[in-house]
Amino acid sequence: MEKVNVFTLLEKVRAQKPVVHHLTNWVTIYDCAQIVKSLGASPVMAHAKEEVGDMAKIASCLVLNIGTLTVEFIDAMKLAARSANEKGIPVILDVCGAGATRLRDIKSLELLSDAKIDVIKGNSSEIAKIAGENVRTKGVDAGKVEKDLESVAKDLVRKYNCTVVITGKDDIVADMHKFYVVGNGHVMMTHVVGTGCMAASVIGTFCAIEKDYAMASAAALSCFGIAAECAAKKAKGPMEFKQKLFDCIYSLDKKTVTRLQKIRE
Repeated sequence: MEKVNVFTLLEKVRAQKPVVHHLTNWVTIYDCAQIVKSLGASPVMAHAKEEVGDMAKIASCLVLNIGTLTVEFIDAMKLAARSANEKGIPVILDVCGAGATRLRDIKSLELLSDAKIDVIKGNSSEIAKIAGENVRTKGVDAGKVEKDLESVAKDLVRKYNCTVVITGKDDIVADMHKFYVVGNGHVMMTHVVGTGCMAASVIGTFCAIEKDYAMASAAALSCFGIAAECAAKKAKGPMEFKQKLFDCIYSLDKKTVTRLQKIRE
C-alpha cells in the first residue's frame, strides 16, 4: 500500500485551488467555507435547487452535509449529486445526526440510493446506523456502538463500493483495498461546534485533487488533526482554539506535517 504523504497532497491543494461546492449545515456553514479557504482552496455554498446542478458542473468536488436538513434541502442535494456524478467529480456525504431521527436515516439512505456517493463520513454511531446497526446518536454526538468499528466500516464499503470515514479519537478510513487509522487531533476539537463538519470539508478538498479517495481522506484528517494539535498549544479555550485552528492550517509547513503526521496502514 502506497505511503500517505500528507504534505505533498496539501501542496497540490494549494497549487490547484480546487472549487469545493457545499450544500451543508447552516450552523457551521461559515466555518466550513473558512477552513477550505485556509487550506488554499475555493469554497462555494450554493443551495438553491435552481442552480446547484450548474454549480456542481464548475466544481472539483461536492460536499453534502445533512446537519440542518429539510425535505427540500435533500431534494437540492440529489440534484447536485446527480450533476456531480455526470461530471465525474467526487461526492462526500456527511451523515450528520443519522441515528438520531427517522427522517435523517431515511434521507441519508435516499441520497445513497439516488446518486453515487464516493465518501461517506460520520462518527461511530452515525456510520453504524447507515450500515444497518441498531444504534442511537445523541443529537449529533456519537452514541454507543457494540460492533467492532472496522467491521462496520468494511460492511458499508462493500454495500456502496465507496470510501468510509469514521471520525473519533482515532479516525478510521477504509475502502475496498485499504484501511487507515489516523491518530492526529486534539480533545479541544470536541469542545468546538463544527469540527466534524469542517472535517468533511477538508476531506472534500483533498479528494478534489487526489482520485485515491481513501488516501486523500486519511491525508485530510491528518492535516486537520495536526493543525488542531498546533492550535491547542496556543489556545486557552474553545473560541481562541477555533481562531488558531484556521491560522495553523493556513501556515502548515513540510517540517511540521512530516514530523507530526500519524497514519497507520
